[in-house]
Amino acid sequence: MAEVPVPKISKNEHALPFRIVAGILAPIIRLFFNVKTEGQENLPSGGYVLVGNHLSHLDPLAFAYSVYIHMKRVPHYLVKESLFRIPLLKQVLPRVGQIPVYRTGQSNEDALRAAKEFLRAGQVVVVFPEGTLTRDPDLWPMRGKHGAVRMAAELGLPIVPAAHWGVHKIMGNYDKKIKPNPFHTVRVKIGKPMDFSKLGSSPSAAQLNEATEQVMNAIAELVGEMRSESPPKLRWDPAAHSQDEIGNFRKRK
Repeated sequence: MAEVPVPKISKNEHALPFRIVAGILAPIIRLFFNVKTEGQENLPSGGYVLVGNHLSHLDPLAFAYSVYIHMKRVPHYLVKESLFRIPLLKQVLPRVGQIPVYRTGQSNEDALRAAKEFLRAGQVVVVFPEGTLTRDPDLWPMRGKHGAVRMAAELGLPIVPAAHWGVHKIMGNYDKKIKPNPFHTVRVKIGKPMDFSKLGSSPSAAQLNEATEQVMNAIAELVGEMRSESPPKLRWDPAAHSQDEIGNFRKRK
């Protein structure tokens, strides 16, 4: 299978195409739900890695709306490469600065290099550290992967934890049916930046595990604040429950 090309990096190259696409999509997204964002005062200037929870296939749209409309930044996502093979999307995604990643088989070296170049250019890269929709039966953020921490530590840039809640009412966890409701509020809450620059460019596995757990706990706390509940002390681990790490998981009834 041919590799999907990563976008060329320029600080302003993707801003105009993204603005055009956003001008088309934002009113459509607004018909699906109403995004409310809080915590913008926590956002740093310059480049940073924005991380969030992942519980619905509509999450990227909700987050992109919040990042562009409320945070006033162009989001660059690490997107599964299969979307870059879909007609129309394969033309649009690279032009608006989205980055293809492979879940199995092929190297993501070029994708990670592109993400780091966006960050060095002062851009915002959005990562869902869970790597897939949460398997947690109560929809809490589950165990995260190291990529976001590794990038931020290497570049000496902050990680900004954020969380959203309410998208699952429009499109449920692993569901395919959409129930648009323009009056339904999807909340996005931004936490305080986290600094992992002391880890440097070669952190140990133990350091990455600890830092990633801190990031996922910060996201879970934000989710808990929106849910008015306390998150579980331990993040759900698919491996511990004999669940696949990727794929279209379905919860048992």
